[in-house]
Amino acid sequence: MFLSGTLLNVAAVLVGTTVGLVAASRVGDRLRESLTTGLGLFVAVLALRMASAIFDDPAARQGDSLAVVGALLLGVVVGEALRIQDGLEALGAWFQRRLSRGDRPSRIAEAFVAASLLFCVGPMTILGSLDNGLRGDITILATKSLLDGVASVAFAAALGPGTYLAAGPVLVVQGGIAAGAFLLRDILDPRTVVAITAAGGVILIGISLRLLDLKAVRVANFLPALVIAPLLLKLADVLARVGG
Repeated sequence: MFLSGTLLNVAAVLVGTTVGLVAASRVGDRLRESLTTGLGLFVAVLALRMASAIFDDPAARQGDSLAVVGALLLGVVVGEALRIQDGLEALGAWFQRRLSRGDRPSRIAEAFVAASLLFCVGPMTILGSLDNGLRGDITILATKSLLDGVASVAFAAALGPGTYLAAGPVLVVQGGIAAGAFLLRDILDPRTVVAITAAGGVILIGISLRLLDLKAVRVANFLPALVIAPLLLKLADVLARVGG
């Protein structure tokens, strides 16, 4: 089911918020840090498995790895030029300002906006929803659900029950992306899906580096690679036919 990962994520936000409201004082910063580190290690392993698909999957052809590399390099050039990461951060700041009243923002609004942006605006949202919709694999979204569940505890403890409202945007945004991918799954051939998966795996490595506090990779700026990778594969096929 293409919405299974999204529904799991929604449940994690609701449960995490409840835990945060009931037992916030018992969940310390040290435990949250350790949980995040553990998830960061798992994300690194998952990312390597996804990235290696371009070499191991039977649907991939020799030379497809070059298309993935090219997509990542061109993608980050586009992302940096468009300043996608900066734009997402500015979007969060704009929402915060709009929902503030003078120097005292609404606690419910603040919790809703902050949690929604964290849960919905990020590469794992896109990668996980695509993977769920295209292949029925919820691994990325299941990992994201754990992260969001832990974050929900912290948000609820600090900002209150407004965190519950963030489950709505998670359902709409992730569900919409997964549904779109599900509808397009018959159009995308297995080789294209492998290329998107491999590019997504490399991007996911950047997320793991951030979770482990090793490097603040501007991960969102690499997202155009998910669109460019299939285009480079099609271009390579056209050139091969012309050359042949």
